[in-house]
Amino acid sequence: MARLIAATLLVIPGIIAAFGIKLMRDSLFNEVNPFMINTGLQFIAGLALLVGGIWFIGGFIVYRDRKRQAQKQKRRD
Repeated sequence: MARLIAATLLVIPGIIAAFGIKLMRDSLFNEVNPFMINTGLQFIAGLALLVGGIWFIGGFIVYRDRKRQAQKQKRRD
């Protein structure tokens, strides 16, 4: 059950990052989405979503690795 929750926690930011890539791609091809004012704002919003999604996934992985490393240290002692 815990692995399912962890996988869900990684999939949602991945989807957000993918949507950010889509927004940036659309702004480069000069396609404005209905909820955006112009392509510049759309690109910045897409970049923020991409960076936020990758940042969350990276932080999750770093936290998990540090936690595993601490558990290995306790086993050795």
